[in-house]
Amino acid sequence: MTPPPAPPHGTPDAPLLTVRGEAEIDTEPEIARIGVTLTARGRDRRTTLDDLTRRNTAALDLIKSYGDAVEHLTTGAVSLAPELTPHGRGERVRSHHGRVHLTAELTDFTALAELTTRLADLELTRIDGPWWSLRPDSPVPARARRQAVHEALRRAREYADALGTTLAALVELADTGADHTRPGRTPFERGGHRTALAHPDEPAPPLDLEPPRLRIGAQVSAQFTMRPPAV
Repeated sequence: MTPPPAPPHGTPDAPLLTVRGEAEIDTEPEIARIGVTLTARGRDRRTTLDDLTRRNTAALDLIKSYGDAVEHLTTGAVSLAPELTPHGRGERVRSHHGRVHLTAELTDFTALAELTTRLADLELTRIDGPWWSLRPDSPVPARARRQAVHEALRRAREYADALGTTLAALVELADTGADHTRPGRTPFERGGHRTALAHPDEPAPPLDLEPPRLRIGAQVSAQFTMRPPAV
């Protein structure tokens, strides 16, 4: 016969013990993501669109040239909008603004530093990031959760031992939260000029991007019944 479920608050014959288990793992990031914003501006709508298309093609070709180092490349929002003259009557267009957003995920951080520098050196291009993370199928979060469960079980056994008894059964195990510590991001933007220390035809040296260590956390709450202690 199936035994009846344990009462929620415990009894003298089956005391209830609630403990919490926590774990934190410091690990290296596996993926870096950068955002690329390409802009164009001009009085003529078609010229602005042509400039935006040219810059978008140049950025895509540059990113794709890094081959397997780039795991994902996506195009986000695209916009081309007129800017009206603030003063005066009628709908007079002063200029047109175009913008394209790209997102690239890289697994080779040496290539990331070089690519970020080369993208930042393109005309009217903004770089945001990098954002560091683990792969969706990374085993690290699962390892943190297992450690949190082991910590909860260790605590429960210590409490039971302090009472001179042992655990009887697991009543409930709940995942109470996990935390991924993320680094900040730094924007890089190039206008119409280079630094005065560099020759106009010389490529800029790669940025020194040091991947931070990520702290992966897990927390669980566990309830056990104990055998009645001799008190």
